[in-house]
Amino acid sequence: MRPTVLLTGATAGIGEDIAVKLSEKYDLVLTGRNTEKLSELQPKLSEGCTSYLLPMDLSNLENVEKTLLQFLQENSLNIHKLVHCAGFMKMIPLKLVNNDFMMECFTTNVFSANLLVKLLVNKKNNNSLLDSVVFISSNISNRGAKAMSTYGASKSALDGLMRNLAVELAPKVRFNSVLPGAVLTKMTQNIFDNEEVMSRMQAQYPLGIGYAKDIADAVNFLLSEDARWITGQQMTVDGGRSINISS
Repeated sequence: MRPTVLLTGATAGIGEDIAVKLSEKYDLVLTGRNTEKLSELQPKLSEGCTSYLLPMDLSNLENVEKTLLQFLQENSLNIHKLVHCAGFMKMIPLKLVNNDFMMECFTTNVFSANLLVKLLVNKKNNNSLLDSVVFISSNISNRGAKAMSTYGASKSALDGLMRNLAVELAPKVRFNSVLPGAVLTKMTQNIFDNEEVMSRMQAQYPLGIGYAKDIADAVNFLLSEDARWITGQQMTVDGGRSINISS
């Protein structure tokens, strides 16, 4: 019997590649806001994968736990692993930041992740079967960037949550984060189509621009038994961007 992974943000560029990779050896519960896009993802999964669709808006905190618990009960499912890929990102200068923007960013990126873990480690709700969690963070969590103060702070908070849960829930559950650099996806294609931006990026990344598959491979490793002695860690996957002092 295959373990089951709950993947949030499955319809995003990185989320889709994670889903396809994990479908090789896991069953999946795919969440996202767009039911049509979730349905379009299913045919791309490996044949041996049983997948379930769970339309869910993580920015609506009041319904997150209720929606997931009801879904698990109706389908007689337990979750063994969680990948929190859902994210809210906008480049907004500090002078334009407001309460609504900050709340949506932190709610989607951090608070919802905390509630999902809370539910899944509850013996009554999930039979204490959760054993590995990966949060998709960002290399901005450690570096910083212009017009990214709120987003960057939310990812720093997500990594802080990861480290604290790694201590609190050890040895039963392992927690780690993957920190992607610039990754080429359908959502970012228009950015990389700009020759000036692409030239600058190529200079900053010793190994060149990354792809969503690179992030999916890292997630797959961290969920697996090959990473059994790894917890509380930030795995930066950015083609060397974070060590390139000339950039």
